[in-house]
Amino acid sequence: MITVLLADDHSIVRSGLKHIINSQSDMSVIDEAENGEVAVIKALDLKPDVVVMDLNMPKKSGLVATKQITEANQDIKIIILTMHENKEYLYRVLQAGASSYLLKSYNEDDLVDAIRTVHRGEAYLYPDATRLLLEDYMKRSNAAVEDNHAKLSGREQEILSYLAKGYTNKEIAEILYLSIKTIEAHKSKIMDKLDLKTRVDLVKFAMKNGYLDFE
Repeated sequence: MITVLLADDHSIVRSGLKHIINSQSDMSVIDEAENGEVAVIKALDLKPDVVVMDLNMPKKSGLVATKQITEANQDIKIIILTMHENKEYLYRVLQAGASSYLLKSYNEDDLVDAIRTVHRGEAYLYPDATRLLLEDYMKRSNAAVEDNHAKLSGREQEILSYLAKGYTNKEIAEILYLSIKTIEAHKSKIMDKLDLKTRVDLVKFAMKNGYLDFE
C-alpha cells in the first residue's frame, strides 16, 4: 500500500484528491496538511511514501516545504501539484527535490500514474514539461559548443580536428603546409584556451563537440 500525505490549503481540493487516491486499491491517504509548515512536520513524523503538495500555500510555500522534506528524508517522494505551467517554476521545483511536477488541469489518471511512478523511484512530468527540459538542454548544449568554437581560431579548429583523428604533428604540418613547430605552437594554444591537460582530454573534447566530423 502506497501511503500518501496531502498538502493543500483548500479543504475542498484535499477532499477531491483524497477521494481519487483512496479509490485505488494500492494507495491510501494517511493524513492531510493545510499549509506548508504543517506539511513538513507531518511528513517527517509520519514518513509517507508520497506527498502530494500544492505549490502555493500559507506559512511555508510548497517549494520551501519540498526542499526541507527532501533534505531531511530522501525516501519521501514529492509530487508538486500546481496551476503554473511555467519553466522557471519547473526548474525550481526539481532543484528543490520534487520527483514530479503536475498541472491541476490534468485528469485524475495522471495523478494516480504520478504517485505510482514516483513511488518506484522514477520522475514523472507532464509532456510539455519534458519538452521544455529537452529544449532547454539543447539550447544550453548548443550554446556551449558555440562558445567553445568562439575560443578557437579557424586554423586552431582545423588542427584540433586533425589531432583528434590521430594525425601526428608532422602529418598535420605536411597537410597544411606548415612547420612542425607551428603545429606544436597551435596545439599548445588550443590546450591552454580549452584548459585541457592531456591528449586524451583533447580527444574527449573533440568527440563531445563534433570535431571528429569537422571539415
